[in-house]
Amino acid sequence: MSQPAPVTMSATLAADEALERRRRAGERVLSLASGEIGLPVLPELRERLAAAAGLGAYGPVAGSPALRAAAAGYWGRRNLDTDPETVVCGPGSKPVLFALMLAVGGDVVVPVPSWVSYAAQARLAGARPLHVPTLPGQGGVPDPAALREAVTAARAAGRDPRCVVVTLPDNPTGTVAEPDTLRRLAETARDLDLVIVSDEIYCDLVFEGADRALSPAVFAPERTVVTTGLTKNLAVGGWRMGVARLPEGPLGRALRDRLEAVASQTWSTTAAPVQAAAAYAFAEPPEVLAYVAAARRLHETVVRAVHRHFTAAGAALTPVRATSYLYPDFEPLRDHLAAAHGVSGGGELAALLADRHGLGVLPGSAFGEPDRVLRIRAATSRLYGDTEERRTQALHSSAPLELPWIKASLDRIEEVLHDLVHVPAHTSVPTI
Repeated sequence: MSQPAPVTMSATLAADEALERRRRAGERVLSLASGEIGLPVLPELRERLAAAAGLGAYGPVAGSPALRAAAAGYWGRRNLDTDPETVVCGPGSKPVLFALMLAVGGDVVVPVPSWVSYAAQARLAGARPLHVPTLPGQGGVPDPAALREAVTAARAAGRDPRCVVVTLPDNPTGTVAEPDTLRRLAETARDLDLVIVSDEIYCDLVFEGADRALSPAVFAPERTVVTTGLTKNLAVGGWRMGVARLPEGPLGRALRDRLEAVASQTWSTTAAPVQAAAAYAFAEPPEVLAYVAAARRLHETVVRAVHRHFTAAGAALTPVRATSYLYPDFEPLRDHLAAAHGVSGGGELAALLADRHGLGVLPGSAFGEPDRVLRIRAATSRLYGDTEERRTQALHSSAPLELPWIKASLDRIEEVLHDLVHVPAHTSVPTI
């Protein structure tokens, strides 16, 4: 009997559960590990969900006509003209991405670093992830030259890479790949006959003043699948709603048929009340646009404050242009961390921050990096408050950094980082 694919629990979910156990035990913890958006649900969105509670039938596998039309309009307003017939929805962008890997088949190219689940999902789909590094500041998209070299070598060795997964904007780095990188990606994918799967779940969280993240579908429309959802922009991760935009033409039709077949044998249909609420959200009425704009401002304000603390501590950090993620590199402090704390890799650094300070982060190894790399990912989206009243106040505040609970979290981060870099060699730090 063949062995099941080797896969571990999602690093983000595992970290969340570990921190919650410590919190329940009365320990002082601060979570920067989870990508959960800690904001209240838009009241009008709640009302749409409640009004649709009576929808109990299965409905079409690909999604309701209203939802697919709304998603097509959403993409159309982002310069991606979309036929509703090319849209397929699912119970979250995560299962949609997994189903796409099954539909495309073959091995999967994933960037390094990249979101924790891409490589794991490839293994679950019976494929082998092919890791290709990104260029500095171009997170989420593998270096096109390295991509060409890696795929050519893999095929020469008998492997069968068929698709490349990219993230725009990027998790974990918070960066946005430049148009020239995407253009070269498209050329490489076309030359190598690769399908591009573009995870654009964060596309509405590009900060003010930054250019909107372009999609690879602009440069390679005939071979790019785009996915998104409501988890990040509208803070409804628990509702589970994702949509995919398939390319037009023969490849797109074949992918749609296979994707629908996979969906029909797995989730059957997405919850009908959630579809109804999502159709309203993707239509982007003024109140939805206002909510997303407020959330984006809050993310930018808080993530930039945390960015300042990391750089002040001596970590190297690319400017964050989107999302609520930072990916600081403590390589400049390697000698000090080894001498003072016995730390020589990202996993040890994350464990030190969690065990001694109750600060939850994820190591770079969770995102495909080598263990010795001293990078960690920090997410600021859980700092907005521990009650709905506080989160609502944070969302609408013109000065969120002055709110006592946010200020306390930022002060705690500063304190932990100060202790990390100023403890002399061979000095133990007491456990909190």
